[in-house]
Amino acid sequence: MLFPVSGVEVSPIIPFAVAFCVSFLTSMGGVSGAFLLLPFQVSVLGYTAPSVSATNQVFNIVAIPSGVYRYIKEGRMLWPLTLAVIIGTLPGVFIGAWVRIEYLPNPKNFKMFVAVILFYIGFRLAMDAIRNQKAKVRPDGKVVSHTVQVRTSTIKRVEFEFDGEIYGFSPPVVYIICFLVGIAGGIYGIGGGSIVAPFFVAIVGLPVYTVAGAALMGTFVTSIAGVLFYHFLAGYYPGMSVSPDWMLGALFGVGGFLGMYCGARTQKFVPAPVIKGILCSCVLFVAGKYILDFFS
Repeated sequence: MLFPVSGVEVSPIIPFAVAFCVSFLTSMGGVSGAFLLLPFQVSVLGYTAPSVSATNQVFNIVAIPSGVYRYIKEGRMLWPLTLAVIIGTLPGVFIGAWVRIEYLPNPKNFKMFVAVILFYIGFRLAMDAIRNQKAKVRPDGKVVSHTVQVRTSTIKRVEFEFDGEIYGFSPPVVYIICFLVGIAGGIYGIGGGSIVAPFFVAIVGLPVYTVAGAALMGTFVTSIAGVLFYHFLAGYYPGMSVSPDWMLGALFGVGGFLGMYCGARTQKFVPAPVIKGILCSCVLFVAGKYILDFFS
């Protein structure tokens, strides 16, 4: 089957199956899987035009709702953080989309940028796997129920209770972090969620269980804005493929939607260090390959 916008010719089963497998795995770690699908499109499908970033965001739009629904249903969606992520990331995503088209249209340079982002994500995954953080357990052997209860929410300070402890963050600090990572996410085509979550855990000091839902929701909203902005910019670059390949992106998205749902249902049966270790290996392998390609 030929996808006319991207020029990719491939069986529809392959994008669907790849997105399902990637999302099934990455959803267990709390990310959408878009950061792995982009290298697949660039290296395997040969889709290197700037529009590949927009197509990757189409995947996020279709696939993420199933994961967001899980976090809302389990009471782990921290809405003040979610709003801060969206407000901070949106401007960065717009700037990142422009940078991608204006300064990184060359596939070789873009691959190097992707390698840097993947190495960062791989490093964070490796650190989490080494720490081997275990779930809290009650005396009767049952896992503690993770729910979020917001106690204070103002423009200067947000405090919430999680697992019997009080946590807090400053929205302005979150805005700054999200703006910077939004630029990178807009260039890469992942919306920034996979990049911002480790910052919240390592710098802001928030529990990972409260960060994942906000990161996914932020990625979903900013991906919508990113796709629309790429489509808008296409009018200023008539000689370049900028608008997303809607058909290919939707096909990836359907596979991702089902993969995220199945991954969420299977997560409790797979140890977190194993999941993060597999993800880390995949990410570092792709990053290493892109760096070798850049210097070859």
